[in-house]
Amino acid sequence: MAFGFTEEWARDRLRQKPQQPARAPLGRVNNGTKPWPSKHRATKTVLDGLTFDSAKEAKRWQELKLLEHVGAIRDLRRQVSFDLYACNGERVARYVADAVYWSIELGREVVEDVKSPHTRRLPVYRLKLKLLRAQGVNISEV
Repeated sequence: MAFGFTEEWARDRLRQKPQQPARAPLGRVNNGTKPWPSKHRATKTVLDGLTFDSAKEAKRWQELKLLEHVGAIRDLRRQVSFDLYACNGERVARYVADAVYWSIELGREVVEDVKSPHTRRLPVYRLKLKLLRAQGVNISEV
């Protein structure tokens, strides 16, 4: 009996199931019952066969589809990718916008992204936003 531990205590300890970590990596399943929450606690939503990263993004897509249907916007596309370049012309990252469309009222292309107040403050997002602005692309945050 070293350090005050008994054999009985050790046997009981070995019989116990290992505890799950407080949070597993994204995409893993917690004991097969339910998936772990997403990185920013958003709920994936399926709408018209399309999967959206959040319910807010899905709702905005419905609004944009309605605007396209009534003729306020045209050429609606989702998940449009933009390459981000450094000042020396080397590609350093990629930005994926939630929606891109032509606004009839504004007479120009609009690049739109649905963001929560939390994700708007993330350093990586802010850096990508600045790189896009340097390339002449302005993001409309919803």
